[in-house]
Amino acid sequence: MNPLRIRWLGRVSYRDAHACQQAVFERRGDYLLLLEHPHVFTLGLRGDEANILVDPAEVGAEVAYTDRGGDVTYHGPGQLVGYPVMTVPGKRGGGMADTVAYVRSVEQLVIDALADLGLPECGRLPDYPGVWADPDGDDPRKIAAIGVRLSRTRSMHGFALNVDCDLDWFGRIVPCGIPDKAVTSLAAEGRRVTMKDAVDAVAARAADRWGRGGADRADVAWRHRPEDLSPFSRGMGPGERPVRLRSRMAEAGLEGGLDIAARKPAWMRVPLHTGPEFRRLKAVLHGRDLVTVCEEAGCPNIFECWNQGTATFMINGHRCTRACGFCLVDTQRPEPPDPMEPERVADAVEAMGLDYAVITSVARDDLPDGGAAGFAAVVEAIRRRTPGVRVEVLIPDCKGDPEALAAVFDARPDVLNHNIETAARLQRVVRPSAGYARSLAVLARAKAAGLTTKSSIIVGMGETDEEAAQTMADLAAVGTDIVTVGQYLRPTTHHLPVARWVSPDQFERFREIGQALGIAHVEASPLTRSSHHAQHAHTQALAHPA
Repeated sequence: MNPLRIRWLGRVSYRDAHACQQAVFERRGDYLLLLEHPHVFTLGLRGDEANILVDPAEVGAEVAYTDRGGDVTYHGPGQLVGYPVMTVPGKRGGGMADTVAYVRSVEQLVIDALADLGLPECGRLPDYPGVWADPDGDDPRKIAAIGVRLSRTRSMHGFALNVDCDLDWFGRIVPCGIPDKAVTSLAAEGRRVTMKDAVDAVAARAADRWGRGGADRADVAWRHRPEDLSPFSRGMGPGERPVRLRSRMAEAGLEGGLDIAARKPAWMRVPLHTGPEFRRLKAVLHGRDLVTVCEEAGCPNIFECWNQGTATFMINGHRCTRACGFCLVDTQRPEPPDPMEPERVADAVEAMGLDYAVITSVARDDLPDGGAAGFAAVVEAIRRRTPGVRVEVLIPDCKGDPEALAAVFDARPDVLNHNIETAARLQRVVRPSAGYARSLAVLARAKAAGLTTKSSIIVGMGETDEEAAQTMADLAAVGTDIVTVGQYLRPTTHHLPVARWVSPDQFERFREIGQALGIAHVEASPLTRSSHHAQHAHTQALAHPA
């Protein structure tokens, strides 16, 4: 029996969380997604827009129309949102009786967690859904909203528990369409608890109530500062980034690591083979003023791939707007995109005689679409020049913008690759401008668009084997078809240290774990990189669909 996978995801946009929910809903895993949202008003299937009493844009809130029951509610910072996405035991295949029983189960979980947090006087109010403080008194106050969807025995949506949120936001709506009942929070009831306290209480009760096959928990880092998510964060000074990196490492529980001069194990040593095909390919690329991630990121497989006549093109320039803790690509304010770049890439693909082209990019947070148009243009140019070439794109998250991502999806690449890179706990130190849930949402959206999806995990940065397996499980849960797992190599002393050398035997275990999770193809070895053996991986994924 599969465990209940409990994930604390931090602050996640409503649209990203919904994409993750939908992807997990379509599969058989049991998840409890715990998170906060930025300010958002959500309307259920029977929601009345008139119950939003302000112009959302004027108060800095989004509006989301969603497929749960209930009317309008508010989500925002200081509120713990829980989305149980599970197979719910029942007798009627998700009928009304099962839905009522499930709602009662969710309510009871919150009631029990509130008691654990020192607020035992919470319960149900007849004829009103949710959880209420002082339900038997003269002034019952809603402390948690409940809104669920149950279909084909699978659940979506869930509860919103007010921990320490700004209650003025509830005055901007008619909460749940109930005009004459007050809203409260743990803090307003005199219980000052941290969000982590609330998550711990809910997670423990969920594991006991729903963890029929045990429970498996993973958390993103708890500390959150807006300045850590700013673009151009690497800085120009040689000492600026290591100071911030050390702080993030401490918060993630990372210490020391291997000295950069330490001798690598035998399985990490790559022979130097600069043969004639390598030199020819280098001339083709440089003669067209093209950039490859092979060179920019210091890939250890450059000699193997180039001598075989394959390369990964890097578009949208060579300056990245992010400063990931593992990556050698230059971080500075980038130049404007080159409108002729797609044609030069297509020309190089034709000149090289490729059957399979991989296109990646720096992150371009300075562009409104995050660089999505560049990917679409390159795919179109390659297909126009060489129609038989398969094209894989390795994209950044485009800030999660649905329209930008749709522009890439509509180009119909043969493989849509987006790398999650590391376990939930290490996301902030490894890639501070990205997000674990957002990456899962990108992959979920691509899968929903009918694309073959792919992602990569780098090990040896401080994760445990269990955390790497948890990440593979999360990728499988959103339908990822291909996963690559490879060893981290430290580019410079300004980057994360190598925490450990992962043995070839452990990589084989990762491959077996991924296959057991239902991932169609897992490429795992010390020297595996995201684009290594990409053509083979795609062929295998098509031959053995998940």
